[in-house]
Amino acid sequence: MARLKEHYKKEVVPALIERFKYKSRMEVPKLEKIVVNMGLGGAIQDIKIIDNAVSELSMIVGQKPIVTKARKSIATFKLRKGMSIGCMVTLRRNGMYEFFDRLVNVALPRIRDFRGILPKSFDGSGNFSMGIKEQAIFPEIDYDKIDSVRGMNIVIVTSARTDNEGRELLRFMGMPFRN
Repeated sequence: MARLKEHYKKEVVPALIERFKYKSRMEVPKLEKIVVNMGLGGAIQDIKIIDNAVSELSMIVGQKPIVTKARKSIATFKLRKGMSIGCMVTLRRNGMYEFFDRLVNVALPRIRDFRGILPKSFDGSGNFSMGIKEQAIFPEIDYDKIDSVRGMNIVIVTSARTDNEGRELLRFMGMPFRN
């Protein structure tokens, strides 16, 4: 079992029950999935960018990403329907907990001038979105082999009903929110 999942069951669930006065353990919000997305606008001119991004993302998350295609043509961007424009991974269960653990405890503290994450990026249903400007903060990436700096979007989907419940869940799980 993932270390963070054990922490969730033993410490986070009782703390959330006490904080929100839940009647059952089944009411307590939990992580459902984490979606990691890399949008690659430069892939329109150079196909090799997609291959490099797929290999880097698979090293970071430990799962092979799918290549996302354009849904419709946009002439001003020279984009045709069906062209590869990004890659994404959906993590669930143990892989999700392992990635979240590495994100919170290893990658985020490696960001330059890091003072915490703004807690305003909730969607109204307890789900949290954040962006990372460079993939080099993950220790799996060899800094010398990076051809270009790429950012990624990370969406953490929870079963929380409100933003406050989702924020408290992530805070108890170790997410370093700014005060």
